[in-house]
Amino acid sequence: MSEPSPSPGDPPGAAPTSGPTSGPTSGPTSGPPSGPAATPAAAPAGGSRGGRIAKSTLSAVLITLTCIFVPVSLLTVWVHDIVLDTDRYVSTVKPLASNPAIEQAAVHRITEAADVKVDGSQVTADLAKWLESQGLPPRVGAAVKALGPQLDSAADQVVSKVATRFVESDRFENVWTVANRAAHNAVVHALTGKGRGAVGVDGGTVTLDVGEAVDKVKEELVAAGVSPAEKIPEVNKQMVLFQNDKLGQIRGAVHLLDVLGNWLPIITVVLGAAGVLLARRRRRALVTTALCAAFACLLVAIALVVGRRYYLDNLPPEVQSPEAAAAVFDTLVRFLRVSLRTAIVLGIVVALGAYLSGAGRMPRGLRGRADRTADSAALWGAGHGVHTGGAGRWVEAHRHALTVGALLVIALVFALWNHPTVLTVLLLVLILLVVLAVLALLAAGGRVPDGAGDRPEQRE
Repeated sequence: MSEPSPSPGDPPGAAPTSGPTSGPTSGPTSGPPSGPAATPAAAPAGGSRGGRIAKSTLSAVLITLTCIFVPVSLLTVWVHDIVLDTDRYVSTVKPLASNPAIEQAAVHRITEAADVKVDGSQVTADLAKWLESQGLPPRVGAAVKALGPQLDSAADQVVSKVATRFVESDRFENVWTVANRAAHNAVVHALTGKGRGAVGVDGGTVTLDVGEAVDKVKEELVAAGVSPAEKIPEVNKQMVLFQNDKLGQIRGAVHLLDVLGNWLPIITVVLGAAGVLLARRRRRALVTTALCAAFACLLVAIALVVGRRYYLDNLPPEVQSPEAAAAVFDTLVRFLRVSLRTAIVLGIVVALGAYLSGAGRMPRGLRGRADRTADSAALWGAGHGVHTGGAGRWVEAHRHALTVGALLVIALVFALWNHPTVLTVLLLVLILLVVLAVLALLAAGGRVPDGAGDRPEQRE
């Protein structure tokens, strides 16, 4: 029996391809087994149908909890960093000292608290009586008596002018900063029921003691020659900062957030990672998680806008300046708004990055165009004597691991960044894009064959 001849498509030295042979066969060339032995091979990968359904359900639950916990975590960070951190709180409220609405409200309150009154009617009556005793006509005395109200108004203008000069100076900013730093324990008292200071809490009303500012104005008035200012009583003067009948409920919410503390953000990250890892389509799960978390933060940001409008439309009579109340509200929630915007932008960036790394037509087309651009740049560089050599080949062989490492480093930097903002996210994204572009260029250089792109005179 003759040997079968090799097929035309077989490579040199390959075993000849034989047709069907008779007789029993064994080993790997045997056909698929039949009968009961085929049952194990037919089992679907990934476990039973019930197990897959359970994993998908658990993944959906974890992702839902993550989307809810993201804005709640931002609230806990805000409570700790703004409300319960003295330095952070003082740096937050310090700009209020130069806010026009706050300055105007402070001038009005200090002037009202000083309450310097000159009895103009009595002064002018005595003066008119003295003038009449000197032989002047009665009509002159009557004209002098009519000056009493103007004298009272002039005294009020002097007090207001001195108070304005003090409030617009750096001294008021120093008094404001010192008072708020000393009052921070009372802010904690207002929200947790612990501590006491210049900020007082009575029912649902929160007030700031401006007694020190009144004392400073009193000293300036006395120095300016307004002697009645010496009779300003030594009592605490209160400026209403906040009034809400539901302050007790707010205290309960703050206590709950304080108990959760710094653990909730960590728990949120763990739940999100577990939800994505348990999902059947992890990249799609990551996109969904990021977008839903961003949407939840957007809802909270909208709720802040609605809450601000409702609060300002329902200010109690004790709040004398709606503009000042709006300035205080905006200042206290400023960092919370920044955190919400940062989370929204971060969610969109993560979702976009996960999508572009997928296997869809558009992502593959974009990545292919980027690689072709990198190859063209590498060929141009090779033509001008720029070669990556072994470094380029090493990057090409380990490009995936290097990309993952760059992502992890950027994520770690973001996690350790102190109070990141939208600009922080955009800066880190820009750095990541630069790193990925460098890796792509190095990898493209590693794919360029030796001598490719050289000019004829360089190859000779």
